[in-house]
Amino acid sequence: MTETGMNLSNPYAGPRVPGEVGTPLPGVSIRIVDGEGRDLPAGGEGELLVRGSNVFSGYWRAPGKTAESFVHDALGRRWFRTGDLARQDATTGAVTLLGRSSELILSGGFNIYPREVEEVLVSYPGIPGIREAAVVGRPHPEWGEVPVAYLVADSGAGKGGWEGELLAYLKGQLAGFKVPRTFHYLEALPRNALGKVQKRALPL
Repeated sequence: MTETGMNLSNPYAGPRVPGEVGTPLPGVSIRIVDGEGRDLPAGGEGELLVRGSNVFSGYWRAPGKTAESFVHDALGRRWFRTGDLARQDATTGAVTLLGRSSELILSGGFNIYPREVEEVLVSYPGIPGIREAAVVGRPHPEWGEVPVAYLVADSGAGKGGWEGELLAYLKGQLAGFKVPRTFHYLEALPRNALGKVQKRALPL
């Protein structure tokens, strides 16, 4: 993160698990907390907090934003709220990032992590191939929100005849409530100057 520099890293030696970003680097401490700021046991899914000499002191001339971005524990130690949702393995201590808390989709009382759905979408082995995917939540009168997918795919996407196969693939990989309700096709996903996808700029 720009605000912290590097926090975690996978080791050179040892097993590599897809999706894991490793363990805290020396001098870095982490916590994973629930919505009330309470520490979660290993395996729990919540917001990742970090502290260490690599963490910045605050945003330039933005005291309000700085105050919102830090919390203090019972010992008065200051922790930076990364905004990332994460899970830590009980055995290895390795962390898996699940997505951004601001992007979490709540559908019928269930949590949907867009990153998980996006990774399954781009792994679709069929034709046309899906090169990029962005999943967002859209309001729904019954479920609160439902996932919607924006795809950058090979030529021929969006012209019908293949979405049935894509849906069958998704239903074999994901729980039913995680499967996008609709698909939109774009020439490219909107990005900022650093190349990060800007989901707020996706068309409604």
